[in-house]
Amino acid sequence: MIDVVWLLLSATLVFMMQAGFLCLESGRIRSKNSINVAAKNISDFILSSAVFNLVGFGLMFGASYQGMLGTSEFLFGDQASSTSIAFFLFQMMFCGTAATLVSGAVAERMTFVGYLLMTIMLSALIYPIVGHWAWNGVYQSDSQGWLEALGFVDFAGSTIVHSVGGWVALVAVWLIGPRLRRFEQGILLPQGSNLPLSGLGLLLIWLGWIGFNGGSTLSFNNSVPAILLNTFVSAIWGGIGASLLFYALHRYINVSQVLNGVIAGLVGITAGCHVVSASASILIGLLSGMITIVGSLLMERWRLDDALDVVPAHLFAGIWGTLAVALFGDLNALGTGLSRWQQLQVQLLGIVAIGAYCLLVVYIALSILRQFVALRVTREQEEQGLNIAEHRATTELIDLLTSMHYQEDQADFSKHVPEEPFTEVGQIAKQYNQVIDRVHKEISERDQALYWFKESEMRKSAILDSSMDCIVTINGSGHIIEYNPAAERTFGVLKRQVKGKSFIATFVPQADRESILTSLATGFSSSGGWLINRRNHFQLQRGDNEPFPVEIAITKVVNDQGGFQEFTLHIRDMTRHVKLQQRLRFLAYSDPLTSLYNRTYMTEQLEHALQQAKECHQAVALLFLDLDKFKIINDTLGHKAGDELLCEVSSRLTDVVLESDIIARWGGDEFLIMLTEEVSVQRAEQLSQKILQQMREPVLLAGNPVKVGTSIGIAMTEHLYDVEQLIQQADMAMYWAKQNGRDNAKFFEAFMANEVSSRFQYEQQIKQALAQQQFHLLYQPQIDTLSQSVMGFEALIRWQHPDKGMISPVEFIPIAEESNLICHIGDWVLQQSIALLSAWQTAGVAVLPIAVNISGRQFVAEGFIDTIASLLQQHQVDGSLLKIEITEGVFLHDMSQCIDIMAALKGMGVEISVDDFGTGYSSLHYLKELPLDILKIDKSFVSGIGDQAEGDKICEAIIQLAQNLDLKVIAEGVETQEQANVLNVLGCHLHQGYFYDRPLSESAALRLLQQGQRTALGTSVV
Repeated sequence: MIDVVWLLLSATLVFMMQAGFLCLESGRIRSKNSINVAAKNISDFILSSAVFNLVGFGLMFGASYQGMLGTSEFLFGDQASSTSIAFFLFQMMFCGTAATLVSGAVAERMTFVGYLLMTIMLSALIYPIVGHWAWNGVYQSDSQGWLEALGFVDFAGSTIVHSVGGWVALVAVWLIGPRLRRFEQGILLPQGSNLPLSGLGLLLIWLGWIGFNGGSTLSFNNSVPAILLNTFVSAIWGGIGASLLFYALHRYINVSQVLNGVIAGLVGITAGCHVVSASASILIGLLSGMITIVGSLLMERWRLDDALDVVPAHLFAGIWGTLAVALFGDLNALGTGLSRWQQLQVQLLGIVAIGAYCLLVVYIALSILRQFVALRVTREQEEQGLNIAEHRATTELIDLLTSMHYQEDQADFSKHVPEEPFTEVGQIAKQYNQVIDRVHKEISERDQALYWFKESEMRKSAILDSSMDCIVTINGSGHIIEYNPAAERTFGVLKRQVKGKSFIATFVPQADRESILTSLATGFSSSGGWLINRRNHFQLQRGDNEPFPVEIAITKVVNDQGGFQEFTLHIRDMTRHVKLQQRLRFLAYSDPLTSLYNRTYMTEQLEHALQQAKECHQAVALLFLDLDKFKIINDTLGHKAGDELLCEVSSRLTDVVLESDIIARWGGDEFLIMLTEEVSVQRAEQLSQKILQQMREPVLLAGNPVKVGTSIGIAMTEHLYDVEQLIQQADMAMYWAKQNGRDNAKFFEAFMANEVSSRFQYEQQIKQALAQQQFHLLYQPQIDTLSQSVMGFEALIRWQHPDKGMISPVEFIPIAEESNLICHIGDWVLQQSIALLSAWQTAGVAVLPIAVNISGRQFVAEGFIDTIASLLQQHQVDGSLLKIEITEGVFLHDMSQCIDIMAALKGMGVEISVDDFGTGYSSLHYLKELPLDILKIDKSFVSGIGDQAEGDKICEAIIQLAQNLDLKVIAEGVETQEQANVLNVLGCHLHQGYFYDRPLSESAALRLLQQGQRTALGTSVV
């Protein structure tokens, strides 16, 4: 009989856990949903108990069918023994616990009806079935569930109860979605409305767990004390583990996570509390607490909104506790006859099987349910709170907020909000009403003051002259008698502040006071200062001593005897007029962006300087500056960054020139500097070198340090005094400097004119070559040395000129890159390459990818993504057969745009590689942020292998960097056996170069594919 009493007492304690969960969940969520949560806790226990009584107990503990489900004991109760009744009540509490767990996870947004239907589904279809698998033999000694027969052990339900509730909760929060604003940037939902109540709930749950684990012995025997010791030890260390890990991550203690840690410790020990030692319980609890913290972080990263961390505390900790049975349990006490490894396998099998079953049933059931019943409340209901939306239940606080909301909407503060006496909310309402009364009083006083102010303003307006100028009346000694509002606004000083003070001492600059006092003494009739009845242009100062231009007209008032008594000063502020004149001059002669002189001013000054030089037989030097690759910066970093660069250039140029030198922005990124004093070849050259040195210093643009070179052309007058010709010569010299490596200065020489003309013709020939199909592509194989096979091709453009023969890309690509021709060439290469891939598919050969080089200008150009998508669709070619190669210069662009473009390419299956890596910016920041696939080692580094120690080291560094970033790496320009060997040893097995094969024509590449030749051509690879 004592066993029956112990089981009934344990069932009572487990029932107490329902009160604990109600307090815990009600306190952990916002007050506007607390009634709803309490209603769900009570309702789910009622429903789950009813379902368990009708069918659940039978499915779980009835006579087993194939170890899968029970077939008897339905509608339990009739003619049952006291022992059976005690066992039934104990198990009914367990079912209620499993159902209650889900409430906390979906709190604050799931409908009440949807939640009850989910409770019925859990109580009827999930918990009894999985319980039968593991616990049927506890009641039916002559039959066992299939997991129980294999040796699966879950003493008190780490998996059967808690993981089942956790699995259901996981699917529910995934399907229903997060609470409003849960994952919005900068939004942090409150931890709860009443954490002390949650703490009380935890203690009730902890107390109830005595029955949960202790009662699972089904008898009051000697193992009960050890079980309870392990339970308490694990709970304690669960709280410690969660607190320590959370503090290490965030540097403060979160009360809610402490509660979760204790619960996780209880859940973790539940499966094996009867077979583990006290020391093992410490470890199980400690890890359970840490698991719930990590699990909470994972749920947040996965954007799964578990309101009370049910999944980490019950599902994750339950899985760990079930595995801990095999890891720490006494095998003899377990009595399964399995080795530790075998036991671990069975435990893992049980976890997976139960999890899979729960996920499948819940997903199907909820998917069907939401076709007929709303599982989530509306946005308006969620914002209003489920207490009112679901139950029409209100609280004093809600009534207060409703009244305050009415006042806000209607802007009516004449009525007080209701005050409930003897409550905290009532005290808040009382204080709020007092504040409203004070605000109402202050508003009334403000309105009265405003009325008086308006009356005063009306009186002042009545005495204003028709003129809106400042009118100041002074007496014979210069003291202020009258001072109108316009004067107050203009001088920034009120009448009461200056009345009776000396106008001259207050508003006339110090340097002019003596002359104005002398003028006043003569009645403003002397020529040394202001003159009466004249427009006097002068400068006064405001109250803050800021000078400003004015126009002053003075009139004299005389008395009846003919002697004057006072003067009236009519003062007009000319600041806007002067600024307008200055602005017009600035617009006429200055560049608005850099504030340097503009083309118009420079042309005028150059004409004047050349005329003077011609008459006096002097020299004039002209420096023509152009920023190197400025278009790339504009195209990649944007026009704002380009404007910032131009302003920085103007500042640096101003620092190095003489005051007599004239600097002008000629247009775009071009600047002119004219030298008219101390003009010589040496000075022009020295100034050019100073400019080049200044410009080599990096400029910070869009957060990136960028080095921008400058090309300078210098022209000097000898017997040439024509403005246009001098500018043209300097321009030609500048282009010659660009042609000869950029970042240098060149003096004009006669042959340069022919070169410039030749370059222009070259651009025209490129356009003609595109129109007449003079370009063709070759395809160089890329070799995988591990499999000794060809893994792809790189498309290489060639120009077969009808007169000049074959022209190398080294000659025409740089010219094309300086204009928009490079985009037309790139589009042509893409079209040809994708068309060839389509032709290979039609030919039925095993198609290999083709890599195409794309310039930075084309990569960020509008419509680039659409062009590739259109070509792939037009030729029915999969994106994985196309690879895009870009240089590091592209990374100067706005990172977000680069990422968007690359993401679009990746979405089409296109791989992206960085060509000539190591010769450009080589920023680890770009490699980390951008979704790249491949790095290509520049051939200049490959050629240095063996000849220079640095070559080997640089290649090794690039290869290790690529491996650390999970990027593939290809070495281009492999031409010797030694280079191939070194690269293979360093871990780079993708090669490209003449050592394997020269670029192939379309027909040769097709033959290679048709022959099925998959090994590196003509050479053995080490």
